[in-house]
Amino acid sequence: MNEFLELLDYKNSPWLIILVAGLIGLVLSAIIVKAIAITARRKDWPIIKAIHQNQTNVLHFFVPLLVITLITKTYILSHPRYEFTHGISKIALIAVSTWLMTRIVIIVEKILIDKLDFDQPNNNEARKLFTKIKFVKRIIIILIVVIGVSILLLSFDSVRQYGVGILTSAGIFSVIIGFAAQKSLANLLAGIQIAFTQPIKIDDVVIVEGEWGRIEEINLTYVVVNIWDLRRLVLPITYFIEKPFQNWTRNDSSLIGTAFFNLNYQTPVEKLREKLHDILLNTPLWDGKSWALQVTDTQAQFMVIRALMSARNSSQAFDLRCLVREKLIEFICNEYPESMPGLLIEDKKQDQPGSPG
Repeated sequence: MNEFLELLDYKNSPWLIILVAGLIGLVLSAIIVKAIAITARRKDWPIIKAIHQNQTNVLHFFVPLLVITLITKTYILSHPRYEFTHGISKIALIAVSTWLMTRIVIIVEKILIDKLDFDQPNNNEARKLFTKIKFVKRIIIILIVVIGVSILLLSFDSVRQYGVGILTSAGIFSVIIGFAAQKSLANLLAGIQIAFTQPIKIDDVVIVEGEWGRIEEINLTYVVVNIWDLRRLVLPITYFIEKPFQNWTRNDSSLIGTAFFNLNYQTPVEKLREKLHDILLNTPLWDGKSWALQVTDTQAQFMVIRALMSARNSSQAFDLRCLVREKLIEFICNEYPESMPGLLIEDKKQDQPGSPG
């Protein structure tokens, strides 16, 4: 190394050395990136493919800066007046290393998510893991950035002294900031609680603020709910800790759907029950687990008939309920029109004395 530095030490200037070190680093990074690309194309290795897709750009900066930092570290031993060159390269290397670590975390996240199977009818476990992976990734990236900045500041004695002085003199301000940040800290702690206890998960079906929707994003301080009509409801993450809400897919995606009919007392309930079973057998929306048709209430002019049917998830349950309503109403109108409550009331009016006709 010393012979190499002496060979490049033109008029005791470090710039030629830095330039050559940078070129060597660029060549090495190009070789590494090319090797990753070739391996990703020829081998079915998910890890290499993930590195190729997410890591190659940062390597073009990291490798040259690593070589420059090593060269300048050796160079300043014999030329201490150029110590600032090593300081600059070290700052840049710490910044790029922080970038590199965040990309590594993203690669690990991608590899883990690719292993999850979301195509199953009941993908509850996959969504649980997906939510945890996303939240843990955000926490780790924040920690990496904080550690990177801390290492950067602690690398220089002068900055370290100023930092200690600022922290010592700003004790009272830290108390004020702590009170001011209580809400943000509460949101952050609520986010950690949600990530591991999981009252909600990504793609859960929920009823919040009277709206039906799916959990689209779970961030550190807020949650985005995708409403059925494509509106987005943004709620503080503490909402799901402090307030009651409905989660239709908490432990299982399957649901029981209902359809209600107000029909008069002449309705042949057994015929409707047979028709409901026939409808369910001829649609893929029904999961085949449970169904029923019962008279659940009686009123003065009509009775309330409830049809029950199970489905694999909330979307299919909604579509199945609509299908059952349409088919049963069509069946009643075509086969038993006298079962409609309005016709019975009209017939009674016509039978009253003084009625026309």
